[in-house]
Amino acid sequence: MALSVVDLYRDVLPKTNCGECGHPTCLAFAGQVVAAALPLSECPYLSTDTVERCTVELKEQYAKGKWVRRDMAEDALNWARQRAADMTTESFPPRLGGDLETEDGVPVFRLPYFNDTLRIKNLTITTHEGEPLTRWEQVFVLNHLAQGGSKNPTGRWKGFIELPNTTSKIKNMVDSVERPIAEAFADNILLLKERAQDLGATVEVEDAGSADIAFRFSPFPKVPVILLFWDADDAEGFEAKAKLMFDETVTDHLDIESIVFLGEEIASRLVKQKESH
Repeated sequence: MALSVVDLYRDVLPKTNCGECGHPTCLAFAGQVVAAALPLSECPYLSTDTVERCTVELKEQYAKGKWVRRDMAEDALNWARQRAADMTTESFPPRLGGDLETEDGVPVFRLPYFNDTLRIKNLTITTHEGEPLTRWEQVFVLNHLAQGGSKNPTGRWKGFIELPNTTSKIKNMVDSVERPIAEAFADNILLLKERAQDLGATVEVEDAGSADIAFRFSPFPKVPVILLFWDADDAEGFEAKAKLMFDETVTDHLDIESIVFLGEEIASRLVKQKESH
């Protein structure tokens, strides 16, 4: 019989809220035991028999994933690895750019990534210096590998809202990407230029439109992104504005969630570098 938080609190724990387990209440302790697999033996007032009996039941429900708090990043990473598992490493360079090498008979794919180069071996991803990526970045890269795209950029640019199936994500792009960039660099175009160039971006002239300045990023060889930036104009009452533009082929290489993540990554790198300046 599975043990819920309520079951554990009501039928097993002493309900004294003594705090000796490191949690303020017995109910809080029960929540950690059920959802995070905290050892029941951390409660000093349970008999060995009670701990052993309940641990058997708890292990069974942990194995079934019942009530266990999910690690969303780990779940997403496992899913992305499964997506990419059917792809052969040898197929990556012709589709995505980059180079293929061999180490001890094992193919290694080197993929340009912003101003770095990723090393991908057996779907394990590190920087060229061997540093691991965050789990969400690994999900992002694996989804790029697994998407199956091969189209070259056409140079025809679209805003995020113009891409298919983005309606539910437009607010994310504005709130998590475009607005933070605009607010961070209002009245400071020179610093934005410095930060963008630190990330390997080049100043874009041909496709800058009416923007005060524009930058072309190359997150991946076949996934260029343009950042348009209009500075604040106090005299006219205009606030600073930023907008990302994507090549029309972007959905051949990234799903919509990954495109949003890409925008967030650009914003995070720009703003973080500004804060540490």
